[in-house]
Amino acid sequence: MRSHFLVFALTTILVLSIGVSSTFALEELIVVTTDKTSYAEGDTVIVSGEVREILTGFPVTLQVIAANGNLVTIEQLQVGADRMFSTTLSADGPLWSSQGTYTIKVQHGTDARTAETTFEFGGTTGTGTTPTFGQSLTEGEFGLTYQITGGSVVSIIPDVDQSSLIIVIEASDDGELTITLPREIIDAKIGDADDDFFVLVDAEEVDFDEIVTETDRTLTIGFLAGTEEIEIIGTFVIPEFGTIAALILAVAIISIIVVSAKTRLSIMPKY
Repeated sequence: MRSHFLVFALTTILVLSIGVSSTFALEELIVVTTDKTSYAEGDTVIVSGEVREILTGFPVTLQVIAANGNLVTIEQLQVGADRMFSTTLSADGPLWSSQGTYTIKVQHGTDARTAETTFEFGGTTGTGTTPTFGQSLTEGEFGLTYQITGGSVVSIIPDVDQSSLIIVIEASDDGELTITLPREIIDAKIGDADDDFFVLVDAEEVDFDEIVTETDRTLTIGFLAGTEEIEIIGTFVIPEFGTIAALILAVAIISIIVVSAKTRLSIMPKY
């Protein structure tokens, strides 16, 4: 009787373990969690997760999306032999300015191997995400968000004639610039279809990674220590700026005509 009970128990455990394994394989090919459900400015966010199956040659791509929809960071994480991955994030800086629910998204290879989790963040006291701009791009409505390692951004200047943004940096080490470009500021299109941006690092063409959405395009560009300039070339940049320039030119022409007419009238002899 006891042996029958032992066989039954072992069979039950085996069935349950197979059921759990199948559920993970079908529904949770990858999972991700954080060590807490909410954080304050300056906290360390510990992110960890596990994959059901290691795909050789495919790291885990991690994205953190702020409460306002802006991209906070993109990382590629290596999966250990135990099928685990992890990273730590520092919850401070201009990209963490918004308050609310933040989303962490992870992907391992295919679209089927994606997962996400959320946490609450109280926001920061930073002054915003817009660096020093040239021309008319100092207004908040034209703000760009970016993250840089290995250096700092000095200025971002639009070149309307070249349909490009010129990003001046100080690179103390090899690094990466991840910058989110709202389509209303700069885009690359052929007709209604997206085209590729053309990126130059110190006048040399380079490859880059890109994430595309309906509202913006996020580029991750690598650079070497000592790099001074990154130029992103599209098919148009800030059409509003071009319109303003045209209006200023039109006003100037009208003013010249009016002044010229008054001058001619003043020098005409009176009879």
